[in-house]
Amino acid sequence: MLEIRTPKTGKAKRVLEKRAPKLVETGKKTLILHGTKTSATVSSVLMELYRLKKGGAIKYSRRNENIRPFESGGETSLEFFSQKTDCSIFVYGSHTKKRPDNLVLGRMYDHQVYDLIEVGIENFKSLLSFSYDKKFAPHEGTKPFICFTGEGFENVPELKHLKEVLTDLFRGEVVDNLNLTGLDRAYVCSAISPTKVFLTHCALKLKRSGTIVPRMELVEVGPSMDLVIRRNRLPNESLMKEAMRTSKDKPKKKEKNVDQDAVRGKIGKIYMPDQKLGEMHLPDKSKGLKRERKESKKLQEETDSKKKKKSSE
Repeated sequence: MLEIRTPKTGKAKRVLEKRAPKLVETGKKTLILHGTKTSATVSSVLMELYRLKKGGAIKYSRRNENIRPFESGGETSLEFFSQKTDCSIFVYGSHTKKRPDNLVLGRMYDHQVYDLIEVGIENFKSLLSFSYDKKFAPHEGTKPFICFTGEGFENVPELKHLKEVLTDLFRGEVVDNLNLTGLDRAYVCSAISPTKVFLTHCALKLKRSGTIVPRMELVEVGPSMDLVIRRNRLPNESLMKEAMRTSKDKPKKKEKNVDQDAVRGKIGKIYMPDQKLGEMHLPDKSKGLKRERKESKKLQEETDSKKKKKSSE
């Protein structure tokens, strides 16, 4: 029998509520891990990915010997770290003679490995190797553009898989509206061949265009690298169906006395209580009251004159 533990403090309850499933999920956090051996290229790539995702990533610098994502039983430590840090995306870097400068990108569902894709790093250029005006440098935590160019991202299954993983890795928080002035970075992915993708990070430079919408220019700020696809593992059908299942939205309350017309649009009926016009107080300036006053004054003058006649007789 497994022991069921319930939170006893307010802080523990808030942590569990934050990790609980939601109708609108927050941005996915990234877990960055080192393998048994890593080269200088892999270490710098992991460090720069952590800088690009600062605020939405957790990085462990200790070497992990028990993590082998593509082997059976080699995912236990990875799932433990995912549950501990509440991260749903991971980047695992390693370096061997068979697979030099290796990166494994993967996604988690319910703290279990959902899918995996392995890429090799070639022609890596660090942030420090680019020279540009520092006032155009992107700010931390801003929302990026993600651009995929090439027919391979629509036709080749491995590139389609890589596109999905890279989109989840870089997009951050999901929002409905964006302010154009807050967009200052872009990730450009170009399919060079069915197994190679060129990835670069650029800053967005806004210039005058003579219209309301400004003209944009890309300034390469790094890092940039070639990603060579080596292995990938797609999720099985049952896990995919469970992960893709969405909760039904709550039905909206029906609006009373509101109809939709094809011509006039939205039409509403307003309830008005009985106004009781007979009991309403009318102003003294109304014409009807003036007429009544003149008639009553005339009658009063006639009665007064008749009384005077009788008294004189």
